[in-house]
Amino acid sequence: MEAKAYLRYVRISPRKVQIVCDLIRGKDAKTAMAILMNTPKSACEPLVKLLKSACANAENNFHMDADKLVITQVYATPGPILKRMMPRAQGRAYRINKRTSHVTLAVAEKD
Repeated sequence: MEAKAYLRYVRISPRKVQIVCDLIRGKDAKTAMAILMNTPKSACEPLVKLLKSACANAENNFHMDADKLVITQVYATPGPILKRMMPRAQGRAYRINKRTSHVTLAVAEKD
């Protein structure tokens, strides 16, 4: 059985979040937390909160042991893009895409 947590509409590009997701995939929860706390990436802060939420879901909703939790799935998918304009020379305008992400994290008990 898996306990999942979702992080929706986070204002970081999915490509940047996926780099951090690759660091923690398959690790146990305590090791993953230590990795996230010591990695200087902007995606680490929301992922720490997401990991805590998934662990709390596992303990409270599924009565799993917190010491045996392993990250089984973690991935980032693109959310809606906020389209903005940047003024350029001679009256032109370039589009700036402000990307968002939806992150899913699942934990399960180690056998």
